[in-house]
Amino acid sequence: MEVEQYFEDYEIGAMRQTVGRTISEADIVFHAGHSGDFFPHHMDEEWCKTQPFGARVAHGTMTFAIGIGLTATQINPRAFTYGYERLRFPRPVYIGDTIRTTVTVGRKEDDPKRPGYGRVVEVCETTKQDGSTVMYCEHVLLVERRGAENGH
Repeated sequence: MEVEQYFEDYEIGAMRQTVGRTISEADIVFHAGHSGDFFPHHMDEEWCKTQPFGARVAHGTMTFAIGIGLTATQINPRAFTYGYERLRFPRPVYIGDTIRTTVTVGRKEDDPKRPGYGRVVEVCETTKQDGSTVMYCEHVLLVERRGAENGH
């Protein structure tokens, strides 16, 4: 869905939540193949039984990719991703867990290098079915200012 928003249109505190996505063994196996990360934490069930988590866990990079991918339901032609900051994985994701992401507009600031744009920071918190946070990051967007498309 296309939602055209200029920098001035973003409201601090505005929030949206994604649908859920259940993590499967296939997700972990495919991600291991794509990333080359075959660490036993993700692939060796018997070894994992001897470790603190007790079972295979999803890759952090997979949790990030799916957690952020769930937010890609809105296309804003006035904004683009500048990057992600403060990425953390405070709890593990297991096969069978269902994750969803809440996006909250955390702050807005000028962009010192691009006068026609401002920075919008979206706080992204991915949780699983028990409410615990499994991923936290800040998504930094560069967003066109109203009138910048006309050179103002």
